[in-house]
Amino acid sequence: MNTYIGIDLGTSAVKLLLVGEDGSIRSRAQERYPVSFPRSGWSEQDPEDWYAAVLRGMGALLNGQDASSVRGISFGGQMHGLVMLDASDRVIRPCILWNDGRTQAETDYLNESVGRDTLAAETGNIAFAGFTAPKLLWVKENEPEHFARIRRIMLPKDYLIYRMCGQHAGDYSDASGTLLLDVKNRRWSEKMCAICGVTRDMLPALYESSACVGTLREEIRAKFSLPRGVKVAAGAGDNAAAAVGTGAVEAGNCNISLGTSGTVFLVSDAFAMDARNALHSFCHANGGYHLMGCILSAASCNEWWMKNILSAQDYAAEQEGLAASLGKNEVLFLPYLMGERSPHNDALARSAFLGMRPQTPRGHMTLAVLEGVAYALRDCVEAAKACGVRVTGTRICGGGAKSPLWRRIVADVLGIPVELPAVEEGPAYGAAMLAMAACGAYASAAEAAKALVRVRERILPDAGERQGYEEGYATYRRLYPALKGIFPQMKR
Repeated sequence: MNTYIGIDLGTSAVKLLLVGEDGSIRSRAQERYPVSFPRSGWSEQDPEDWYAAVLRGMGALLNGQDASSVRGISFGGQMHGLVMLDASDRVIRPCILWNDGRTQAETDYLNESVGRDTLAAETGNIAFAGFTAPKLLWVKENEPEHFARIRRIMLPKDYLIYRMCGQHAGDYSDASGTLLLDVKNRRWSEKMCAICGVTRDMLPALYESSACVGTLREEIRAKFSLPRGVKVAAGAGDNAAAAVGTGAVEAGNCNISLGTSGTVFLVSDAFAMDARNALHSFCHANGGYHLMGCILSAASCNEWWMKNILSAQDYAAEQEGLAASLGKNEVLFLPYLMGERSPHNDALARSAFLGMRPQTPRGHMTLAVLEGVAYALRDCVEAAKACGVRVTGTRICGGGAKSPLWRRIVADVLGIPVELPAVEEGPAYGAAMLAMAACGAYASAAEAAKALVRVRERILPDAGERQGYEEGYATYRRLYPALKGIFPQMKR
């Protein structure tokens, strides 16, 4: 049977899947790499670390497998990161990541001086601190020697494409998050390039996510004994790839990702904008569009709480017995560890606990972290409802979705059924389907998803718990407005 490699370039690790044409997972591999925090609110990575991790991961993935069966490779990648190459295609400086908060001044300039109306007309979106365009302006202002050397601008997974097949190529879904793309018309915006001081030829050629952009370099092919002509597909931004991997490929579908960040992904056939700019208007990997709300810290909140505060390694053990307190917890948590994107667009926002008493147990604070993330996702769903979007159910994926307790909390807080796919590998699984479509195994990524994705579990909201969470959310949504004026006064 033919097989396909799906690669998920995440923030803390790269995950690889070897998937059969029937959707079966033949092998998995994961390789971690560091994140650098040079200053408070900054977040960077060395692109060479990604490539080295992919090569290590491919070795582990193909160990004991029939490498000759591989026909295609594709990617789901962390979005918005700024990778800059010089005239020799060498990396100029570490990649500024999606969750980096240094660009508030540049974001304000774009929104206030260039103007939200201009941005929306050119790109379908306003500026958020994590987007790529504000990063370009920051480098131009603060590192002019680096800016002057730019010959290529890439997103993280596009750098992997270049290293693996030699092409400077990208896809529409990932490019949507740069604030340089005319999303509605699927083309780079000349006006936005001029505003950022770059030229169109610095940007990669754009393709639909399942398009073949090249074949694997000979040295990589030989290194892993792969057949000649292995196709490399353009791939997608991680959330679009995850939506394919969970089967969210038809208008009206919703997918929630509980990864390092959290997203609410709403599929549509036609381009649409959120007039209040709380949600992003992006291209989807299925050739259509989607609205998306993004919270910058989701599963990373639980990781921070478990490792940094509790020094705990057994996440499941920390959640034991907490189901009895669902809808009754007095403690609230704001999950703004890296600032917040949707719906507040505030890089200065901070996390906070509220409601502790002398008798508050450790478990209630653990529960508050999970609930706080679910409330933040609810903010995104409420923004979608304000746009006239009906959200009647959702698929769920990401590391946080492995927690039965967290899945139940999400269902209760949102008040909708939550479905867990049989394969919980979101972006990597979706990337493998993109590779299948590129190789002609399926007519499209959507057809692959419809054929291969199955639901393993369906969680319905509990009426009693739901009432408690309605009251909790009413209090939660008052916390950010109450604290907003304090955040800028705090030391960075």
